[in-house]
Amino acid sequence: MLTITDLSLQRGGVWLLESVNLTIQPGQRVAIVGANGAGKSSLFQLLLGQLSAEQGSASLPGGCRIAHMAQEVEASGRSARDFVLDGDIDLRRLERALAAAESAGDDHAIARIHGELDVHEAWSAGRRAEALLRGLGFSDTDADRPVSAFSGGWRIRLNLAQALMRPSDLLLLDEPTNHLDLDACLWLENWLRRYTGTLLFISHDRDFMDRVATHVVHFDRRKLELYTGNYSAFEGQRSERLAQQQAGYERQQARIAEIQRFIDRFKAKATKARQAQSRVKALERMERIAPAHIDSPFSFEFPVAEKVSNPLLSIRNGRAGHGQTTVLDGINLTLLPGSRIGLLGPNGAGKSTLMDALRGQATLLAGERTCGEHLAIGYFAQHQLESLDLDASPFLHLQRLTPKASEQSIRNFLGGFDFHGDEALSPIRSFSGGEKARVALATIAWQRPNLLLLDEPTNHLDLEMRQALTMALQNFEGAIVVVSHDRHLLRNTVDEFWLVNEGRVTEYQGDLEDYERWLADRRKDETEAPRRTPADGTGSNAVASSGQAAGENTAESAEDRKARKRAEAALRQKLSPYRKQQTALEAEMDKLQKTLAGLEEALADTSLYEDSGKGRLKELLAEQAAANTRLEEVEMQWLEVSETVESMEAELAS
Repeated sequence: MLTITDLSLQRGGVWLLESVNLTIQPGQRVAIVGANGAGKSSLFQLLLGQLSAEQGSASLPGGCRIAHMAQEVEASGRSARDFVLDGDIDLRRLERALAAAESAGDDHAIARIHGELDVHEAWSAGRRAEALLRGLGFSDTDADRPVSAFSGGWRIRLNLAQALMRPSDLLLLDEPTNHLDLDACLWLENWLRRYTGTLLFISHDRDFMDRVATHVVHFDRRKLELYTGNYSAFEGQRSERLAQQQAGYERQQARIAEIQRFIDRFKAKATKARQAQSRVKALERMERIAPAHIDSPFSFEFPVAEKVSNPLLSIRNGRAGHGQTTVLDGINLTLLPGSRIGLLGPNGAGKSTLMDALRGQATLLAGERTCGEHLAIGYFAQHQLESLDLDASPFLHLQRLTPKASEQSIRNFLGGFDFHGDEALSPIRSFSGGEKARVALATIAWQRPNLLLLDEPTNHLDLEMRQALTMALQNFEGAIVVVSHDRHLLRNTVDEFWLVNEGRVTEYQGDLEDYERWLADRRKDETEAPRRTPADGTGSNAVASSGQAAGENTAESAEDRKARKRAEAALRQKLSPYRKQQTALEAEMDKLQKTLAGLEEALADTSLYEDSGKGRLKELLAEQAAANTRLEEVEMQWLEVSETVESMEAELAS
């Protein structure tokens, strides 16, 4: 049990907590949330003994073993496997003791230590470390590579693996998903759900918190509020509280109205299709949680490009890779205005390679890349932050792009990204990773792109900024291609998925839940050979990402499974043209709804109802009638196609 009593904490002369009390019960998995700078990481430092409280205490049971994830790791020549094994400090202590006893020839001590090593199941330690590495996206050959050979993001993964390797009663994780891809996030969720100790973790990934957390602690105005349930439950409870207490209730309603038009876009056509129903549920959930974000400091958009080409970009008979190595072949794709694509695929399959090929980089080794006359790409990736001018301010970054822009227009634009006053004029050298990411996003938005290529755009962003980015992308009228481990962002901003796997790029006929099952099946196939499962909790956590030990469900023979998968593949291929027709009809409905909205706005002009405007009024009414008739026709077609899709999906699921 973790007990916080009458605790007051300050940092740099700023009070973070004042006279707070909190009790965390053993086995609870607690998400720590709150604004940047509220004190979340400082609480961890307090628990680790790296920070002292001004008043009160935070107490843990005697002998409580704490494991935590370090944020940095120095380059060293130790192999990745040994670095992860270093996390098991008891194992390393016993190994040192054994070496000393063998050197001294102390047979009694040698026998005793061997007994302790057996109890500790040292025989399985190497395999457990390798399982952790595989789960977090490392290849088998990576285990022998030195730590110094890995980039910063991969070293953070090594830190996480080391923390998971350490036997613990209390596990502290600060932004564990920041440098993970979607596959590794799903694996980590399963691992943590089986963790038997008490977990405290800081995260800005709402889906991750929903899947892992049993409780939420919210840093709010120098107090700690404990909520029971996952992050969605917290948002709902906080929304109700704010709706009752917040004087600015009108702001809440304005946010809901903004979201409502996205719900309306799908609600009318969601009576049948499972994917459309899933989309509506996600958007309606956004409506319910809107009040929880009433005090967000962020409000921005991606302005519409002045000119748009159709198509924006296409690649025919493309081949992508690096040097002489081909990663993807047979690339045939087209991006139209309004395309909203999410890229899925295992780690290392080539998602970033494809993004670079779309940008026209050297990774496109062969094939024809055709750009629309007015193509304007906005590209975001983590390495883009390194290209920012550290000595320039956010204001100067935008001013350099548009020297003739007025100072006030730049300041107003930056205000939506929460850069106000002197901060907008400060060099970004001292900015945090999240602040630099906001500068990069502001720079992209300022340039009015009509195609956004986003590679993990939410890394380093807090919850409020992620929410604002989701809203901005929903409003964006151009095309989007995004790689992200943030499933909330994907669900609410993309309409279709492409799967990058085994050297190919194909349309993925399914949603994120289908993709998770596909990953679980894939891992199961890879680990099908019987292997011993370690008996201790740490080892069993690392066996399989699906929550099932390898070798389960062996009733189906290999031949039966292959036949089943061939039949499923054939059905998916048969389903594909209906999916395309469904998507095309949805796009036409969306266009018609926008046309009708424009006509309604035009018809609100009172001058039309004067004698001089009667001719124009007649034209507009005729256009409105024609658009309504066409919309009814398209909706009927959509319902028929959706029934077919639903029927085939049911057959696929059975």
